[in-house]
Amino acid sequence: MSPVVEEIRLSLPHIELAAHIFGPEDGLPVIALHGWLDNANSFARLAPKLSGLRIVALDLAGHGHSDHRPRGAGYALADYAFDVLRVAEQLGWERFALLGHSLGAIVSVVVAGSFPERVTHMALIDGIVLRSGPEGDTAERMGQALQAQLGLEHKRKSVHPTLDRAVEARMKGVVAVSREAAELLAQRGLMPVPGGYSWRSDSRLTLPTPLRMTDEQAMSFIRRVNCPTTLVVAEQGMLASHPELLDRLPFTLERLAGGHHLHLNDEAGAILVADCFNRFFAVP
Repeated sequence: MSPVVEEIRLSLPHIELAAHIFGPEDGLPVIALHGWLDNANSFARLAPKLSGLRIVALDLAGHGHSDHRPRGAGYALADYAFDVLRVAEQLGWERFALLGHSLGAIVSVVVAGSFPERVTHMALIDGIVLRSGPEGDTAERMGQALQAQLGLEHKRKSVHPTLDRAVEARMKGVVAVSREAAELLAQRGLMPVPGGYSWRSDSRLTLPTPLRMTDEQAMSFIRRVNCPTTLVVAEQGMLASHPELLDRLPFTLERLAGGHHLHLNDEAGAILVADCFNRFFAVP
């Protein structure tokens, strides 16, 4: 029997976001944030396995069924963090936990570092901080990003002739996922268009980041986190090859077998992550 999932829309003052809600109404409040170009279905396997939590899994702005940002606006970390705070405000949650994967983990750290008094727990999956390259490349990076913005209006979104072809394209994305994971993401991420199917995500999400934090700026957020934090490091994921970063983190690290989407790729991975986080939250 499939768990009951409630679909909601959150009409914030500046944007409307879609979300899935899991768990009992009196559970520990949790806002779940997915990764880049994913959507709320990123937590479709994991969330039902977490006990005692009231999880609001967002489609981040520009993803899934959520609105895209207005013309001329972008998708900076501060904008995502502001969305999270507005969501908490609408839900009436003065204090809440964060569950984040990849980009969602980065946004979680930004929120928890900026407002340490408001975040009760932080459960992160294979994501931590967005770090810069050499500082001397900042001007060049900015120029490339602005040029990409100027050229975006001349590009058309890819159209896949069938659902299966669209799913296969997601399987072979920048970060590969299993067929089952791609099919789950496709449920919220695809839309019919003339000639087939296209992904709903805002094309601006694929643009280069114009300005990144330095390592020291990124660490300033981590140092201000004041809540229990567990970071799942996927053994075949993005963080495992950066021990120099992991060694600096004041968080509990859990190294688990699997790739970057280990919580979504298969049932075994979801169970491993759920067991880890159920111990972490330990809600009676």
